[in-house]
Amino acid sequence: MMNTARADHEMYDAVVVGAGYSGLAMLHHLREIGLSTLVVDGADGIGGTWWSNRYPGVRTDSAYDSYAFTFSTEVRDEWDWTERYPRGEEIRAYLEFVADRLDLRRDIRLSTRVERAEHSDATNLWTLSLADGSRLQATYLVSATGLLSRPVYPDIPGIDSFAGPAYHSARWPHEGVDLTGKRVGMIGVGASGIQMLPELAGQAAHVTVFQRTPNYVVESTSPAVTPTELAWLRENYDAVFERAAQHPFGVPMDFPAHSALDVDADERRKVFESRWRSGGFHFAMECFTDVMTSPEASEYASEFIRSKIRETVTDPGTAQALCPTTYTFMGKRPPTGHGFYDAFNRENVELVDVLATPITQVTPRGVVVDGVEHELDVLVLATGFDAMTGALTAIDVVGREGITLRERWERDGLRTYLGISVHGFPNFFMSLGPQTPLSNLPVPVQLGAQWLQRTITFARDNDVDQLEATRAAEEWWRTETDRAARATVMYTEGLKAGAWFLGGNVPGKRAEMAVYLGGGQVYQGRCREAEAEGYAGLRPAAELPSAHALDDAVERVEVARAG
Repeated sequence: MMNTARADHEMYDAVVVGAGYSGLAMLHHLREIGLSTLVVDGADGIGGTWWSNRYPGVRTDSAYDSYAFTFSTEVRDEWDWTERYPRGEEIRAYLEFVADRLDLRRDIRLSTRVERAEHSDATNLWTLSLADGSRLQATYLVSATGLLSRPVYPDIPGIDSFAGPAYHSARWPHEGVDLTGKRVGMIGVGASGIQMLPELAGQAAHVTVFQRTPNYVVESTSPAVTPTELAWLRENYDAVFERAAQHPFGVPMDFPAHSALDVDADERRKVFESRWRSGGFHFAMECFTDVMTSPEASEYASEFIRSKIRETVTDPGTAQALCPTTYTFMGKRPPTGHGFYDAFNRENVELVDVLATPITQVTPRGVVVDGVEHELDVLVLATGFDAMTGALTAIDVVGREGITLRERWERDGLRTYLGISVHGFPNFFMSLGPQTPLSNLPVPVQLGAQWLQRTITFARDNDVDQLEATRAAEEWWRTETDRAARATVMYTEGLKAGAWFLGGNVPGKRAEMAVYLGGGQVYQGRCREAEAEGYAGLRPAAELPSAHALDDAVERVEVARAG
């Protein structure tokens, strides 16, 4: 039950910021242990990123069977998925169904924007200042703001002078946009642009695509889900989820058996071809053991996709421009496409390569490249997000000594413990925070909410008033995140590609790995270790030895012996 500490301060055990997948899971699991919990979201509806993103073609790139919660039998048994890769409207409907079926809406407050959250050591409470001038107080503050929710707008001279409408993919009008007969310019070919292009091309008179860095797009199809498939999933939801939880990227897929270097060219081509036909992430995850770790294997996969681009796109010049050559496969998170390459065979689609010759300016009439003005009626910005940290640093989250989370990371670099807690910010937790695994997100969302549920239960049962990352735990996790990243091609090739998980898509952002690449199953094992040791990494005064500290000690001994 909520109580009122002061007339202008509503008091809760926990406040969760964000009403998407993470927020709903957190609310459900914290209520299960009796915490009075409130979810707030600045949007007008439930869904998080799925509420905001309404651009044409928006859909998941993970299949329906692993893009769902499994903790509720009622939700599992009563929700009917309709296609393999659900569209945005279906995901929104699913999350609204979850909220209704689990009676979550009564503890969700929409159109409620948090401007500041400040912790007091004197009271051991977080005070949240809202945009309407009111305040909330809570013992625990949980960020469920999403890793891709703060859009990045390009810094191009004259962009504000464009006379026609301009839309960012993440701020697409909910009522839709009529592009019939329009000349559309799309800047950016990341995941959003790749999904949008076939839809825009089917509506507009002409689409000009301004591409800086091409992507290795893994094409897919999205057939309807049959009643037989739904019935099988309902019988096997737990097994499917467990299989996904044991996979490095949170998907229920098979582990490959061989290195790309251990087979001859013909066999390698057959394997690539087979997984390409399966579509989507099957190509990235099921071909060979070393596509993500071996530069040579990564280049083999790169050249296979380039061959598919050349087979699909009929104009040789356009095909060549679409072939990435400055980095190899997995240098960026591979986006899935649904007719992306085929769209360039349409007479009304034009590709402008702005890697060698950048956009010089935007005028009231269009976009200028190499002295040529491309006249447009509508401008579409598919320029991505300030990922992992953007939504967290957009709010003044204030810890000890008046230091904000933004200032802490600007000063010291990105530091967290397991992507969940930050030193200097007691009883503040993050769902899908920076340095959590690059993954199919519902898996770490569900497991993370359940882990936090057990963590807070432990704190309450053992009279632990504050849970907060120790500096040693932060440094250990930063080192482990960096080590895991450097063992992959995603680090070196990601730097070349300007990948979002290294901050390369945001001008001026520090280049540091913002995701954990050691595998989701390894990460979950680390979370279980933290739990088994009594959360010593979250308790500066804990007397229990830290397994993480022991890991470091062993490593130091081994290094000394090697020397």
